[in-house]
Amino acid sequence: MDSVDVSFPGLGWTFKVSSVAFKIGSMEIYWYGLIIALGMVLCAAIALRHCKENKFSQDLIYDILLVSLPSAFLGARLYYVFCEWDYYSKDLSRILDTRSGGLAVYGGIAGAFLGAFIMLRIKKIPYSTCADYCIPYIPLGQAIGRWGNFFNQEAFGTTTDLPWGMTSIKVQNYLQTYCPTLNSKMPVHPTFLYESIWDLALFFILLQVRKRSKHAYETTCVYMIGYGVVRFLIEGLRTDSLYIGNTNIRTSQLLSLILVFVGLICIIIAHYKDYFRVGLPERCFAAEIARNASKAEVTSIVGSKNVSDASEAASEDEVSEDEEAAEESDKTSSESEEEKTED
Repeated sequence: MDSVDVSFPGLGWTFKVSSVAFKIGSMEIYWYGLIIALGMVLCAAIALRHCKENKFSQDLIYDILLVSLPSAFLGARLYYVFCEWDYYSKDLSRILDTRSGGLAVYGGIAGAFLGAFIMLRIKKIPYSTCADYCIPYIPLGQAIGRWGNFFNQEAFGTTTDLPWGMTSIKVQNYLQTYCPTLNSKMPVHPTFLYESIWDLALFFILLQVRKRSKHAYETTCVYMIGYGVVRFLIEGLRTDSLYIGNTNIRTSQLLSLILVFVGLICIIIAHYKDYFRVGLPERCFAAEIARNASKAEVTSIVGSKNVSDASEAASEDEVSEDEEAAEESDKTSSESEEEKTED
C-alpha cells in the first residue's frame, strides 16, 4: 500500500498516511469509505441510545436509516455528477465508478432528507418531529467523515503560513496541476480539519437546542444556519470547489447562503405562528411496547418460579427443623426414663 508523508511544518509533525486501510485478497478497502461507514454506525448507535429520554421510537430510527442511507449515497453521487457533467458525459460508465471519488455533502444531505420525507409521508408520521430528532447526528457524521479527506489528501485550502498548515507530495502535485498561481512548496489550509472541528461543536449545540426547543423545525434550522455560515467561509478557502457553469460562483457557497436564509425565515415563522413540535403517534411505539410486555411477562414467570422454589425450600427447612425437634424431644424423654429407673 502506497503511503505519503503528511507534514505540518509549523508544528514539527509528520505522519505517514495511506489512503488504503487494508486489503481483502486483491480488493483494497479505502480509509475514506471505512471512516464514513464507522461514522454512520456511531451516529445510529447514539441516536438509538437517546431515544428513550426524547420519547422517540427506536423502530422508527431503523426505518429512517434503511431509507435515508441509500438515498443519501445516491443524492451525493448525483449532485457531484451533475456539477461535473462535462467530465462524466464523455463516458457515462464513470458515473458508476464511485471508488475514484465524487461524493458531495450537500447532495447527500438532500438525498437523506428527501428519502426520509417520502417514507414518513407514506407512514403518516410528523416529519418535523423526526427531522428535529435526527438532525444533530448529521454534523457528527460529517465531523467523522471529513477525516477520510485527510487520508486521501484532498479537500484542502489555499496556501498559508499559519503554524498548522499542511503539506504532502499529493498536495504539491495538485497545486502544480490545478493551481499554478500558488506556491506548491508552501503548506495549505487543512480545511477538512476546520470543518470537522466545527461540525463536532455543532453536534453538541444541536443536542442542547433539541432538548430546550419546543418549536417545529427549530433544531433543523439551527443546523442549516450553523453549518451554512461555516461552510460558506470554509468553501472560500478550498481549491477544489465545484462552480456553477462557467461562472466564478461556488456551488456550495450559494447553497450555504440559501440554507442560512431559509433557516432564519423558518425559525421566525415557527415562533410567530407558534408551530410547536408534536409527539409521535402511539402506533410508532406498538412493537416496542409489545416487546417490553413480553420481557415483563418472562420476568414475572421467572420471578414467580423463584418465589415458588424459595417457598418449597422454606417448607422443607421447616419440616427438617420439626423432625430435629421431635428427635431431640424423644432423646430427652429417654434420658428422663433412664434416670428414674436408676433411682
